[in-house]
Amino acid sequence: MNWIKQQVANVAGTQEPIYGPSAIQSVAKQAEQVPYTELQKEDLKWVAMSSTCVETQTFYLMADSGHVGMAQVIYSNVAGIHTTCQFNTKIFYPDGKTPNLWSSDALKNFDFDAEKLSCYADSCAVTLNEDGTSYTVKSATNEASIVNLTITRTAPGFHVGRDGKSYFGTDPKDPWGSMRHGFWPRCQAEGSIITKAGEINFKGRAFFVHALQGMKPHHAAAKWNFVNFQSPNYSAVMMEYTTPPSYGSTVVNVGGIATDGEILCAGSLGNSVEHTKITSDRDNDWPEPEAVKYVWGGVTKDQKPVFAILAGGLGKRLDKVDVMAKIPGFIKTIVGGVVGTKPYIYQYSPQQKLSITVKVNGVETTEEGELFTEATFIS
Repeated sequence: MNWIKQQVANVAGTQEPIYGPSAIQSVAKQAEQVPYTELQKEDLKWVAMSSTCVETQTFYLMADSGHVGMAQVIYSNVAGIHTTCQFNTKIFYPDGKTPNLWSSDALKNFDFDAEKLSCYADSCAVTLNEDGTSYTVKSATNEASIVNLTITRTAPGFHVGRDGKSYFGTDPKDPWGSMRHGFWPRCQAEGSIITKAGEINFKGRAFFVHALQGMKPHHAAAKWNFVNFQSPNYSAVMMEYTTPPSYGSTVVNVGGIATDGEILCAGSLGNSVEHTKITSDRDNDWPEPEAVKYVWGGVTKDQKPVFAILAGGLGKRLDKVDVMAKIPGFIKTIVGGVVGTKPYIYQYSPQQKLSITVKVNGVETTEEGELFTEATFIS
């Protein structure tokens, strides 16, 4: 019976049977032996699976001007039947008054270069340079936001564990799904996004994430937390998801802290997210966070203990995104087949700047910086 329910879930996107926590091999297990692996150029390749998947490359931007932004390519494949590619941009304005700018466009004639390190489509290209240290992101797919950016890493990239992946399935040797995140935690951004109201210079800091959900997104995760904190000397990043009950509501956390030129620590086991104050959203009953506490823990390359904490109020939210209103129709029909799926993303960047406290081998430093964070509730 479970097998039939699983097959129906694969095709129709309906809820999966309860397999329990043994059906996810969390990347945290790998991290016990190998906390993280520095990314090489080949680790940046698009996988572009021929089965159900959502793969994204996202560039998070924090301009010196106070603008916060995002540029993103989404490659999604539904059951090997239908592939869609989308280019998204979003801009949040520092004045707190100008409406957020959101552009999302289906890409035509999407393809990869021979090595699958760069992708392109009509009026759009995301190109990795020869030495694998910098991306150029160019898009004229939407005249409301014409993108011309260069994102250069100033610290190594990493994924947690050996291969960055958590695997889903009752047989560890033959998993039916996976989840991977690769990070460039500390980058420099140059360039601009031209809007109808004028050009916005995005010179400042950036954070790059390459994510692959090798299964239906709502089967892999019921909720997410995303953290991007950038200060003069530290970049602290984290991605945490909680699986649906079908995989035992297992929490998987990947993240790390970088400084110029090096990764201070990265891994899974010492990291945590806590919403220390919540309010119930009257629209959908989700527990919207008002204050948070993020913790990173690990060791440096020479085995010195690292502990970092970032906590405080989130202030007025930047946006509340009704995901079902934003995703392409074909995927929506699949996700919409699941009872109780009402995905919302809550986005914040506190005006009242928060500080991170980083302790390395007992020596403590506190530094103020910019935070961009998301809490996503799916099911």
